[in-house]
Amino acid sequence: MESSGDTAPLHSSPTPTSPPAMATGAAVVMSPCAACKILRRRCVDRCVLAPYFPPTDPHKFATAHRVFGASNIIKLLQDLPEEQRADAVSSMVYEAAARARDPVYGSAGAICQLQRQVDGLKAQLARAQAELAAARAHHAHLVALLCVEVATAAATPPQDAYCTGGGGSQTQLAAPPGVGSAHADAL
Repeated sequence: MESSGDTAPLHSSPTPTSPPAMATGAAVVMSPCAACKILRRRCVDRCVLAPYFPPTDPHKFATAHRVFGASNIIKLLQDLPEEQRADAVSSMVYEAAARARDPVYGSAGAICQLQRQVDGLKAQLARAQAELAAARAHHAHLVALLCVEVATAAATPPQDAYCTGGGGSQTQLAAPPGVGSAHADAL
């Protein structure tokens, strides 16, 4: 993208003599990153903050700058490999926002609150699992009683009174001999 032998700089501040950026891409004028804007300094081509604090999100840098300071952020980013810098910036912004919400505990307060919530949910889960185990045991007990009743009924010789027609097409089971009415109601 050369026009008449000279190239446009990558980062330049808009001046009255510089041409505005055109849609065709002949001259590109980029605004400084949010960090350089807030610090009121010129954003250089190799600005270490530019990839992580875009000009469209100045609040991100302002939040981190209030807690950590610009020089500490720059030092930290320069000491890290490039593949870890984005995560570090994200962590700094999160910690700074947590520190703004809770100046005493910061993100540790949020972590403790979430840990208490996890502990409460674990206790609730343990209670639900205990109730489920009790319900399964009760169900197994009822099935065992039913199997005993069916086995007892099968071992008893058939009698006319055992199965009686209850009028129409319904068939009703009568209690086997020797079994009380309360036990027959449970079936």
